[in-house]
Amino acid sequence: MSAIEAWRDEAARKLFEATLRLETLDEASAFFRDLCTLGELHDMAQRWAVVRLLDQGMHYAEISQRTGASTATITRIAQWLHHGEGGYLKALERLGAATKTDTGEKTR
Repeated sequence: MSAIEAWRDEAARKLFEATLRLETLDEASAFFRDLCTLGELHDMAQRWAVVRLLDQGMHYAEISQRTGASTATITRIAQWLHHGEGGYLKALERLGAATKTDTGEKTR
């Protein structure tokens, strides 16, 4: 396993399995609050907000103003959105919010 893939270990797999077994928003909220510091939760929530705004086509400066994320952070998130593992896109798709990058149409 390469250094880039090193995060895909047994501990991570068990974490993802546990997450998939949560059934309600309240269960997920309690799990993530127990798992993460308030700072970590804030950072993850901010990143997800940035993803959603990028998906809407919003300009980096406006995203920064709305979320408090730096433009450097927004740039990194945009890179993962467009060239990452596909996780952001799958989550957006499942929420019915993803846009087709080539046409700007909403996918369903």
